[in-house]
Amino acid sequence: MLSSQQVETFRSQLERMKDEIQHRFKMNGHYGLEEGHAHESVGELSSYDNHPADEATELYEREKDIALNEHTEEELTDIDRALQAVKNGTYGKCEVCGADIPLERLDAIPTATTCVEHAPEQIVSHNRPIEEGVLMPPFGKFNYDGQDENVAFDAEDAYQIVNSYGSSESPSDFMNPQDHYNDVYMESNDPDGYVEDYENFVGTDIEGKDIKVYPSTRHKHYEEMLDEEGLMTIFGDLPGYEKDPYTEDEA
Repeated sequence: MLSSQQVETFRSQLERMKDEIQHRFKMNGHYGLEEGHAHESVGELSSYDNHPADEATELYEREKDIALNEHTEEELTDIDRALQAVKNGTYGKCEVCGADIPLERLDAIPTATTCVEHAPEQIVSHNRPIEEGVLMPPFGKFNYDGQDENVAFDAEDAYQIVNSYGSSESPSDFMNPQDHYNDVYMESNDPDGYVEDYENFVGTDIEGKDIKVYPSTRHKHYEEMLDEEGLMTIFGDLPGYEKDPYTEDEA
């Protein structure tokens, strides 16, 4: 059991700790969280002219400040709880089982109001900075097509086109290194503006008739691809001299 002199010593220590925390909050504005936006703490007006890596650094600092502020506020709550125990005359006793708290524990943690056996479990905080809702990984706000046969132009396609102009990634950043910088962005082989390869060199008139093949580099590559596979078309061989056997007969 603590003597009255020991309790008074711990009370003075707790009040000094409380004054230090309150002064710290006043000086740093709760670790800068009283600022409306992270930019205000570094003197920036917007993200427009900032490098993504700089934005990531500021976001990390914001996350760290949130964690420090939450930890310090919890410490302040524990101090008030311990001071209330001093006022009630129960300081030094476990508020759960009533057993005496060892002096060594109070020397290490003056805010302790429970014994080791009944110490509260640590709670993982889920408080996240609002900036994470804006600075998030690709596809955070839209679905990734994956293996779906979706040929409509969507947000993923827009991202791919922008990403094709370059990013901070290099071929060596990938698990399977690419041979060229043009291949480092996601699904770089996907067609842009067309679905089938032959749409690049086959044309019709305004009524969809008079089908013609216009020789081009893409047409040459297409023919070479078919020759390598030993096929007449991408969907299989056609019987010789037979017209459109894969279509239904007209009524």
